[in-house]
Amino acid sequence: MFSKDEQRSLFELSKQLLYSPQADLFAESPAERVEDLRRVLRYHEWRYYVQNDPVLSDFEYDQLYKQLETLEAAHPQLIVPDSPTQRVGKDLTENAAQVSHLTPMLSLDNSYNAEDLSDFDESVKKLCGLDKDSDIAYCVEPKYDGGTIALVYENDRLTRAATRGNGYVGDEITANIRTLRTVPLQAAFSQKGIAKVELRGEALIRKDIFEKINKARQELGEQVFANPRNAATGGLRMKDPREAAERGLEAFLYQLGYAVDADGNDVMSRFQTHDESIHLLESLSFKTPLAKGGTQQHLPATKTCRNIAEVIQFCNDWQEYRDEYPYELDGMVVKVNSLELQEKCGYTSHHPRWAIAFKFKARQATTRLRDVEFQVGKTGAITPVAKLEPVPLAGVTVSNVSMHNEEFIRSKDIRIGDQVLVERAGDVIPYIVKSLPELRNGTEQEVVYPKHCPVCQSELVKPEDEAIWRCENAECEAQVLARMVFHTSKHAMDVEGLGESTIEKFYKLGWLHSIADLYRIDYEAVAKLEGFGPKSAANMRAAVEKAKKNPIQRLLHSLSVHHLGQKASKLLAAEVEHVLDLRNWDLEKYQTIKDVGPVLARNVFNFFQNPHNIELLETMERLGVNLRQTDEDKKADVNTDGPLYGKSILFTGTLTQMTREEAEKRAAAAGASIASGVSKHLSILVVGEKAGSKLKKAQDLGTVEIWNEMEFLERISSSEA
Repeated sequence: MFSKDEQRSLFELSKQLLYSPQADLFAESPAERVEDLRRVLRYHEWRYYVQNDPVLSDFEYDQLYKQLETLEAAHPQLIVPDSPTQRVGKDLTENAAQVSHLTPMLSLDNSYNAEDLSDFDESVKKLCGLDKDSDIAYCVEPKYDGGTIALVYENDRLTRAATRGNGYVGDEITANIRTLRTVPLQAAFSQKGIAKVELRGEALIRKDIFEKINKARQELGEQVFANPRNAATGGLRMKDPREAAERGLEAFLYQLGYAVDADGNDVMSRFQTHDESIHLLESLSFKTPLAKGGTQQHLPATKTCRNIAEVIQFCNDWQEYRDEYPYELDGMVVKVNSLELQEKCGYTSHHPRWAIAFKFKARQATTRLRDVEFQVGKTGAITPVAKLEPVPLAGVTVSNVSMHNEEFIRSKDIRIGDQVLVERAGDVIPYIVKSLPELRNGTEQEVVYPKHCPVCQSELVKPEDEAIWRCENAECEAQVLARMVFHTSKHAMDVEGLGESTIEKFYKLGWLHSIADLYRIDYEAVAKLEGFGPKSAANMRAAVEKAKKNPIQRLLHSLSVHHLGQKASKLLAAEVEHVLDLRNWDLEKYQTIKDVGPVLARNVFNFFQNPHNIELLETMERLGVNLRQTDEDKKADVNTDGPLYGKSILFTGTLTQMTREEAEKRAAAAGASIASGVSKHLSILVVGEKAGSKLKKAQDLGTVEIWNEMEFLERISSSEA
């Protein structure tokens, strides 16, 4: 057990060791550095394996481990038996019954790029006495991010299950494993001449189940799990098997570790390759890496590659498509396929020399929250943005993260100065998973949410039906700028050459005060500006003139009416001859349009009852902006033969195989209409990762079909064939 003071001290030491220059590795006393590394690694092993609550990412831990390996290799006299490098990772639970594995369960060495894999291939060839130009076949399979397990079957019955423990002894968890429906209680090994066998595998929680678990814990005021692995390993060691069953655990089995016949003779020699043994497990009804699961049907989860070049390509492909897989992966495992060659390669005390893990780019990391800034959006929404100490994450450096709203900050108890765990969801959107209060030193400060707009100082309001505070001053400088930037953006009026930096420059020069001013720019003055010139001014003029002719559905979307998206704008555009006809509509008329709900109806109604907005549109029309319906506004392009004809559809959460825009296009091509929100008129809700309130609302209605991304793609496949 580590005290809070010890934890803070060891965490800070970890960061110093992790981010100190590589040259420092040998600059100070090797003995002192080695001891520091051992201390922090033991602490992080305790956090990771025993507490199921890591404060470093796997990548960061691996880097510290590599430092210790490097120093011990350079100074072998410093190696001691209890060094973390001299044993396999330990996850023994105190007071749990413990059992010995039939054969050791070793760790895997790690690789992070093609060069590491090539070096591994070269090492294997040397160990096997093969020419460097020879090809070696490798079996590549997912590296599941869960809890490692060992299952023993005797006379076809499951007799024992254990955690990996220290690689030689593990916690006995048979009762919990028996609750997993993916683990057969009986398997016909005897038909293959096998009387006793030990299998290696991984217990996992599917991503969507993990999200439900964390949501339930948050609603109960309990600490959320950092990742599916923590939830899975904790579930394995539950004292009550019924509680373990409630975690939704599944098990993938991926290796025969030990197999003997009725006389105790080793029968592993009956198999020539690793993938042959995996197919055996599949034939006996075990869930294996051969199981289908991804939405990229052309990309199997497991592949036997002819050489290391194919291995590298396959690993890179999976790094790109990892998010579409229903289970969390942190890499791919590369194994020499020939069991004969595996024997020639042999083992170190830590890992087999015939296998290596290709680790994906880290997606979680710890860093410090330096400050919180409050930004004002185009509709007045106040968004807190975390300012972080820059941290490398999934190939980029993250320093800014949206914290959504006040409730998000309060529910996670996030304070300025906290160490926080950051994740890039889908390798795109940075997200704060949780704060680490046990590392606080007393200097942290609560985040004070403003009562007044940080830009114009107007008093903020929080509508009853929203979680967001808003500035209702439409003339607030931040909102005016944000509305102009959005108006010219690609999905609105699409004015090339008038991006955010240019609009900010023109605003500071006093040239722009409202959206209308974008259509009366002095291009001669632009031509004289440093960094622009006559050609830039002429291109800008051409882009603005082109935008004036846009269909009114684009114009409606560009006005920054809250909740008025592209699809709802198209629905409204099809109902009027002129944009200003909408000022004569009453609230009820808006709600007669399918997929326009009461909240959106109220927002659009209020916009067109505001004299200032009407004056703005009239001014824009005088400046040549089109306000009349065009053929494009009328065009429906409905595929009446499509599998989704007559259905309305909406997408929510993060899609992993395509962008939201692409998904909507494919749905429309299949005959669906795109809804603007969840209502009783909605037919289908397609749910991606981190789905929020829309999913709950659809579930509450009980009339909406809820699909995942894979189901959506399967349903539209016939129309795309």
